[in-house]
Amino acid sequence: MSDYVIAFEKLRIDDVPAVGGKNASLGEMISQLTAKGVRVPTGFATTAHAYREFLAQDGLDDRINAELDRLDVEDVTALAVCGNKIREWIMTANFPKALLDGIAEHYQTLTTQMGDSVSFAVRSSATAEDLPDASFAGQQESFLNIRGLDNILHAIKEVFASLYNDRAISYRVHKGFIHADVALSAGVQRMVRSDIGSSGVMFTMDTESGFDEVVFITSAYGLGETVVQGAVNPDEFYVHKPLLAEGFPAIIRRSLGSKMIKMVFTDANQAGKSTITVPVDTVQSTQFSLTNEEILELARYAMIIEKHYERPMDIEWGKDGVDGKLYILQARPETVKSQAGNSVEKFQLIGTGTPLVTGRAVTQKIGVGPVRIVKDASEMHTVQPGDVLVADMTDPNWEPVMKRASALVTNRGGRTCHAAIIARELGIPAIVGCVNATELLKEGDIVTVSCAEGETGHVYAGALDYKQTTETATALKMAPVKIMMNVGNPDMAFSFAQIPNHGVGLARLEFVINNMIGIHPKAILNFDKVPADMQAEITRRANGYASPRQFYIDKLAEGVATIAASFWGKPVIVRLSDFKSNEYKKLVGGDIYEPDEENPMLGFRGAARYIAKDFRDCFELECLAMRKVREELGLTNVELMIPFVRTLEEARQVEEILAEYGLKRGVNGLRLIMMCEIPSNALLAEEFLKYFDGFSIGSNDLTQLTLGMDRDSGLMAHGFDERDAAVKVLLKMAIDTCNRLNKYVGICGQGPSDHPDFAEWLVEKGIQSVSLNPDTVVSTWQRLTK
Repeated sequence: MSDYVIAFEKLRIDDVPAVGGKNASLGEMISQLTAKGVRVPTGFATTAHAYREFLAQDGLDDRINAELDRLDVEDVTALAVCGNKIREWIMTANFPKALLDGIAEHYQTLTTQMGDSVSFAVRSSATAEDLPDASFAGQQESFLNIRGLDNILHAIKEVFASLYNDRAISYRVHKGFIHADVALSAGVQRMVRSDIGSSGVMFTMDTESGFDEVVFITSAYGLGETVVQGAVNPDEFYVHKPLLAEGFPAIIRRSLGSKMIKMVFTDANQAGKSTITVPVDTVQSTQFSLTNEEILELARYAMIIEKHYERPMDIEWGKDGVDGKLYILQARPETVKSQAGNSVEKFQLIGTGTPLVTGRAVTQKIGVGPVRIVKDASEMHTVQPGDVLVADMTDPNWEPVMKRASALVTNRGGRTCHAAIIARELGIPAIVGCVNATELLKEGDIVTVSCAEGETGHVYAGALDYKQTTETATALKMAPVKIMMNVGNPDMAFSFAQIPNHGVGLARLEFVINNMIGIHPKAILNFDKVPADMQAEITRRANGYASPRQFYIDKLAEGVATIAASFWGKPVIVRLSDFKSNEYKKLVGGDIYEPDEENPMLGFRGAARYIAKDFRDCFELECLAMRKVREELGLTNVELMIPFVRTLEEARQVEEILAEYGLKRGVNGLRLIMMCEIPSNALLAEEFLKYFDGFSIGSNDLTQLTLGMDRDSGLMAHGFDERDAAVKVLLKMAIDTCNRLNKYVGICGQGPSDHPDFAEWLVEKGIQSVSLNPDTVVSTWQRLTK
């Protein structure tokens, strides 16, 4: 093996000290994974020894070290002067003859094989003899589309000099690395023509949550530097690894990026002049930059690479626009710190004061920030990260700005209203039903929102001290019932799946429709008849999909598939849409197709919609989406739940319609569950259960309809209690009937999350599963196993 230049084919992963992690990994993949179908462009690497020999000439290394020893990196001006001086020294120094000869020989070999027109990427690969695991990612430079020996030599010298750019010097100082211990290897790799194709980065895990059962792929047009640098908003794809391994086309989620620019080759082949960034054609930017087949091929490569290295990986890839093939350009260990999957956060208020506002507490957390009063949706843009969002009430369209808020306070709403549900999904503290929060709280004032003091939430003046701790749940005992989870937002599914659980007892389809689609299904089906401005909005949202109709089906499927894949191996009970007319009206086109109802809570909702002639074609879209999830994607852990079934005739018709659309009860293991949320459901439980495999009790509506109380009324919140004696009579009736008939019975309402004593009562009466909000799973589990 040469001391100066080595072909990638001769490198293995244990050559990190000689050529750095990046180049050693390229050699490892070429030699070990080519036979398994993974394509990696060839090339060669200069060695760390060659770099040190280069610096040793004429005492350059001593001059560099002396300059760095005098440097105070906190002095930005001095840092810039120092770095510039060292880089100039390197650029004017000569390569040792042995290094020059080695580069020329390897370059000649490659161009003889591939032709003189082939271009190369010249990248840095940092190494340290005593620090083999140091990645130095992103610290040095890369140069693309370099052609001709003189240009290759110049680019290699630029790479060497980049070890002393300002950020690299500062990085080593802050990490405690000795400058002289770090060397550079330059990798010279055949360019994939992704300038006329596409490229991106993929990870063998979700980098935000640490969930490791997916491959996460980003993609954009042109060279991959725009994606790596964050200069472009790429397409994103998630592929479920277990189902892909079983042969299913397991793309569970796709997100269309704007992809406004791309980096392409220029005619110049010199470092710094060889690429240019240009706009992407509008038609291209509104399409996905990868086909489904290409997404799956990349995911298979990722799984092969991960299996070989036996750890999560961060991988760069490119699609060659000439031969149409996919190539792996780099692979390194994934270094994003995963979130702990068996822990729960606890908040405790230390400061004190007189509450400015009180209401019903949601999510057992504390948030601090300036008050931002938003009167209607047109003012949502005023919410800045960390603000305390204060409003009369919210609707599903507010979800994007709720993510920014440190806390949420509303005048209206009970603890099962939209604001409360979204706050739980996002994990932010919220106080609902405050009556006059928008009057009593003043714009810009700093406040503390505490939901860590029981059922009543308090808003205090000023930033009060609080303590936040994390408790692990590794020692959970076996629970007396299955403890499941309520999940609506697919964005949170990967994180929630890492909390101890027995599956999902309630996945709300309307959350997916609100957050991922936002269009009334009738407007989708009548696309050619809606106003032109609405057509334009529907077209914009449906970009990348075959048609607006297919967009609706696929987006529903993706939302459910994300949740089902997150909890693969456990049941995921998906409740089909339960919008009320006032909620549907807020979707694009909803005002055209929805009636005005005096009391939507008791109006056109649930099963009544599914069997109605005017809505059946909308329901068909949901059925097709669920069939795709179960049959095409293979997520047979999805079970279906029918909400608000008022009569036995509705039950019979819904079962028939589902069968017509390919969702026949019992086929391929499909279970149909009915929401038990109307007193008639409990009173006629045995009759209803002829059409279903069990009940999931919705304690919110059941309490509302039993006690005659509006569950969203802040004025009536004091009396709304699932533990009322009348409600318990109906609950026991439903539980007893299911157990007697050997049917499933669980509860997915709010009650067990809010009242641990209620959860204990349900267990005592024979409930089989309790589905809880994610933030209460561990504490309720611990309570039930004492």
